[in-house]
Amino acid sequence: MEMVEPSSHRVDIEQGILDGASGRYIKKLKDLSGLYADQEAYDSALRSNAESVVYEVTDQRPVAHSGDLIFGVTCMQPGKIGDEFYMTRGHIHARSNRPETYYGENGTGLMLLESPAGEIRIVEISPRIMCYVPPLWIHRSINVGDKPLVMSFCYPSDAGQDYEVIQRSGGMRSRIVSNDKGGWKEVDNKSYKPRGDSDIAAILATADTHS
Repeated sequence: MEMVEPSSHRVDIEQGILDGASGRYIKKLKDLSGLYADQEAYDSALRSNAESVVYEVTDQRPVAHSGDLIFGVTCMQPGKIGDEFYMTRGHIHARSNRPETYYGENGTGLMLLESPAGEIRIVEISPRIMCYVPPLWIHRSINVGDKPLVMSFCYPSDAGQDYEVIQRSGGMRSRIVSNDKGGWKEVDNKSYKPRGDSDIAAILATADTHS
């Protein structure tokens, strides 16, 4: 097995980045077509803010094979499209039995989770709160606060991501929108298409049972 040098990395809460990261990617508003329910509100936001950054990820990826970890920081800006809060695209791991942890560094957010059969769970995230995403759960981060949501994360280096699992179902089963008290509420996603037995079996088949 390849030996990797130990390292330490500071989580820069103010900038929302992992110092010394080996990778970085950003998602701008123009990259998130089809994510939000209110298409008219999204189109309106695009006309004035298409290049605005919704979230940024900086990470460290020592190796790609099993036996190591990928870790990093996600920073999501506050904002809404219509009454729906800014969110990540969301994913399930390509090896679906790989877990993940998220640790709140700054801001207030939620982890919206969905099982292959469509069960929903919601975990709140704030500073010094650890969120555990078990194997087989589709998950998406949502910023429900008024300042950047900064989270550090860690997952197995061979996990991979499947972003299409959400798109194929017309989004996740629930959406998170603002309520009339300045908070958030869960509502049904009217575009959601439940997975059939074959779809669920395909997700379960990606679990690596030998490691």
